Amino acid sequence: MKLSLLALATIVVVASGAMAIAAEANPAYPLSTCVVSGEKLGEMGPPVVINHEGTEVRFCCNGCVKKFNADPAKYLAKLGKKETTQ
Repeated sequence: MKLSLLALATIVVVASGAMAIAAEANPAYPLSTCVVSGEKLGEMGPPVVINHEGTEVRFCCNGCVKKFNADPAKYLAKLGKKETTQ
């Protein structure tokens, strides 16, 4: 019994450390609204999430993804990011 509790405590500590590292690597998303339409995320169902050149971008619907892809720099500015050109 003591060994089981010790093992459980060890797992909890390790898991907590891993979650803290993940939180540092992926800071909270800065907006509660769609970068294209301004609609509150989640009001039209689960947000559509894409990764654009390493930046997570969230949308209210797939239609907004198409608009974003037409001019990413315009919308990345709302996230405080600049588009990289290759």
